[in-house]
Amino acid sequence: MTQIDVNQLNQAKANVTLTQDLLTKAIEKANSDPTLAQEAIKQASNEISSALTAVTQVQKSSQVQSTE
Repeated sequence: MTQIDVNQLNQAKANVTLTQDLLTKAIEKANSDPTLAQEAIKQASNEISSALTAVTQVQKSSQVQSTE
């Protein structure tokens, strides 16, 4: 039976939640503080990458376990 790393999925979920907050901040600051908005977008991009990495690792691990 395939085991899923729930900790990694929870980490990915946290990354996505933080991404949502950062994008909301970027939208709110887009006109008043473009520099802050750009920084929030950059951080959001990093969080998306981290979430994707965690999900990909879980997926690969599941695939390896299912072939064994």
